[in-house]
Formats: sequence, structure tokens, C-alpha cells
Amino acid sequence: MADEQLFLRSKVIIEPLVDRFVAQPHTMAPVQAAMNLAFLHVPLLESYLQSPQVHVAASSNPELRGGYFINIPEERADEVRELLATIKRDRADMLKFAEAIAAGQEILRANATGFDLTPLYPKLPDELGGLVELAYDTDNQAQLRFMEPVLYTSPYYQESRQSVQLSFETGIERPFILSTPRLPSEDVLELDIPFRHPGLTELFKARVKPTTLAHLREALELNDEQAAVLRTMLSETPALNEDRHIESGGRIRYFGHACLVLQTPEAAIVTDPFISADSDAGDRYTLDDLPDYIDLVLITHGHQDHIVMETLLQLRGRVGKIVCPRYSRGNLADPSIALMLKHQGFEVVEVDDFDEVEFPGGKITATPFLGEHCDLDIRAKSTYWADLAGKKVFIGADSSGIAPKLYRYIKGHLGTADFAFLGMECDGAPLTWLYQALLTIPVTKKMSNSRKLSGSNAEQAAAIMVELGAKEAYVYAMGEEDWLGHVMATTYTPDTYQIKQIEEFLGWCKERDIPADHLFKQQEWRW
Repeated sequence: MADEQLFLRSKVIIEPLVDRFVAQPHTMAPVQAAMNLAFLHVPLLESYLQSPQVHVAASSNPELRGGYFINIPEERADEVRELLATIKRDRADMLKFAEAIAAGQEILRANATGFDLTPLYPKLPDELGGLVELAYDTDNQAQLRFMEPVLYTSPYYQESRQSVQLSFETGIERPFILSTPRLPSEDVLELDIPFRHPGLTELFKARVKPTTLAHLREALELNDEQAAVLRTMLSETPALNEDRHIESGGRIRYFGHACLVLQTPEAAIVTDPFISADSDAGDRYTLDDLPDYIDLVLITHGHQDHIVMETLLQLRGRVGKIVCPRYSRGNLADPSIALMLKHQGFEVVEVDDFDEVEFPGGKITATPFLGEHCDLDIRAKSTYWADLAGKKVFIGADSSGIAPKLYRYIKGHLGTADFAFLGMECDGAPLTWLYQALLTIPVTKKMSNSRKLSGSNAEQAAAIMVELGAKEAYVYAMGEEDWLGHVMATTYTPDTYQIKQIEEFLGWCKERDIPADHLFKQQEWRW
């Protein structure tokens, strides 16, 4: 019946797409999106079309896990060919803009010798006009500074690139999001709408508040066929777990990867939301375990496993504010997280080190984040300190202990932490794995391999604990949970260096009677 009260089923997932590639910061922020399209996605599609069988074979090779190979059967190569042709036709302006950025960088390298930069403006490609400023640092190194807020109003930010796919979580690992575009499928509901579309908010609010098919059909602008598919994703009963709220004290739940849910009876905080929808797995907290309302979402940095649009879009309408780190205003490698999320319909608070954000009964303090970004000048990264229900929690994300004295300053400002959550992916991917499309000068493999996306090793984690004086230590899983392979594409064994380093750190903690653990899938702390 048209007025039947319905809820969104537990296992419904969304994949937000940008020109059919899964949305992540480097495909959404205008400058980085143009460069990834021109220098990564187009060459990747062209490579696949030259030899689809090589890409498919490489995608199933465990030794090449996380490589840039398209995992689409050869019989669908014509669809990939059509996608490439569409991109070259419809995104020609973006492709030219990317080429203009590379040309602008070359102009600076050849002509910016410490003297007045004014004569170089007329030499810049037309596409950069009004969108960049030329500037030296104090060592006379010249750079393009991008006017990112202006770029969101330019032809180089195109919401027409965005669409979403709705489907059910099957428990089968999806193709790697950085390499494989999503083609239409019979078991997927395709919606050609931008991420900020209010209909998506209405849809995902239906996890906690009932609605009608008629309302969702109107909100999402569906035709008869789409409405029929959507009806299969709705249920007469909610799938919410009864213990998703607490009545007294405080609670922290680990939802996997770097996602924590901190709760009191008055408030809820979620860090780096990356949450499974597989309610049948039985070995993890899922979207069904989230509180109905989330006061703050904390984003630590802009990597694709910490800004997970698949999860964030499902929380819009249930979140007060997203707290994210301040960016460097125009650096090529450092897009604004705040601007990106605001343009997807979120309310955002941008913070710098030691800025405070209050919530009912407590507060969050932004704290510094060191390293982990391949030595690039990226400032949009923050750890956090949470004060709630009489406890102090340090949320360390992937920050490295390369300069442990920093944590002495944090302790001096904020006191002693009761819990410290640390990232120990201490042999991460090399520079070119994530940033290749942004590098306008080629780097050697040796140079790339020396600059890793790495958190703390055992020695650095121990140094953090010494300086921070935290009472307990917990190490995040590093892509070890099987349900996030499509984003992480990591493989570990008991003999992997990172695992050995975690064991060494846990041994260090045990010798000092510090409660510590290597987290995996789910865990809970109550007080």
C-alpha cells in the first residue's frame, strides 16, 4: 500500500561513483579529480582495452593485490570502451585543465628563478586564468597556489560526473575501488543523481525512521521500474540493535579499521566512519549498531580509507557536524576536506591544532598529526583528544611517532590519556601508489619506495606511550578485516613485518603492565 510504513533493509549499500569510478577524495576535489582523470583513469582504461585478459588475470593474482588493474571481464570490454569515449568527449575541459596544470608547473620550473613572478602570468595556459596564484616560499621555490573555493564554482567541478549504485551487501569482496570502474548490473539500482541530492538523505534516514515507498519514490525521482527495485530494499521492520544506546556511564566500541564510536547517554561521536553493512556476519558491529543520532563525526585525514563516502552518505541526516582538519589553502597535494564535504551536503567544522569542539557533556580537541603522507606538504590531517564521561581518549589514527617529544606537549596541554588508539601500518604503500597522478615530475622507484604511507613502528609507538603517559594502548587493524578489502587491498601473514612490529609493541606494553591489544573487527570498553 502507498502509505505502508517501511524501513531500509540492513544490508543495503551504496557505492557513490564519479564517472563510474568509486568516489574518494582524489576523484572529488576539483584539481585532484582532473589530474586523476587525465593521468590515471584515462591511461588505465586505455591499458585495459589494449589487453583486457592481462588486467583480469592480474586482478586475481594475490601478489598483485592493490595494483592498478581493471577487474572487468573481457566480454564487457565494449562497455569500458564506451566509458572511455564518454570521458574523452564529456570531460574534455577537465582533461585540458589537467594538462594546463602540468604545463603551468613546467613554466614555473623553467622561469621562476627568484625574480618577480608577474611576467609569468600571461604565459600560463588560459585554463588556469583566475584560478591560481604564483608564489615563492622563503627558499625561493615557486609553486602554483590553487584557489580551491573558486574552483568549486568553475567548469572543472561537475556534479554531472556523480551517480550512485544501490545494492545488497553479498559478503563477496568487491573490486578494488582505486582501479576498477563500476558498470551497470542487473542486481544494482542505478541513480543518476549527485551525492548532495536530498533524496539520499531521506533514503538513509529510513534506517531509523519509517517512511513510505511513495515518499522515497518522489524524493529520489524514480520511475516505475526503479521504484519496484527499491521496494525490494525496504522492510516492514527496522534492523536496529537494541543496545545501540547506553543509559549511563561511557562506552567505546571499535567498529573496525580506524572507526570508533564513543558514547554517553547524552552524545555519540564516530571517528573515520568505515562501517560494514553485513549484519549476517555476526563477528562485527555494523550500521545496525550505530546510535540513531551522531553529534560529531571526526575525520582524521583525507585518504580513501578514512573518508569513506559509502559510509558517510548513509549517515547524512543523522549527524550534527563533521569535524575535519584545516588544509593548506591551495597546495596541489592537500585538497580541502571541508570544502569537499560541504559540497556533498554536510555541515562541517574545520579545526586546527588544539581547537576545541564541544558536544553535550564533553568536548573534542584537535591534536597534531605527524608523517604518514609520503613527506608531502599535506596539512589537512589531525588526531583528536576526546573528553567524555570522565575519561580522556587519544585518537591517533595513522599518525607517526617520528618526533615523540610532540606528545609531551600534548600531555602538557591536555593531561594524561586513559586510552590511546594508535595506527601501526609501519610499512605502507609508496608515494606513487596514491599520488602518482599529482606528480608532474617523474620520481624514481627508489625515491618512491623510500617515502611511504606509514604509521608508527614498535619503537615509535612505545615512544608515544612514554611521552603521552597513556594508561592503555590499542592498535587499529590495518586493513586486516575481510570486509574492507575493496578499499584496502592489503594482505598480511603472521610473519609480515607490520604484524611483528605490533607484537613487539604489545610485548613492550606487557612488560610495563600497560593494558594493550591489537584490535580486530569489534571490541567494547565500558565504564
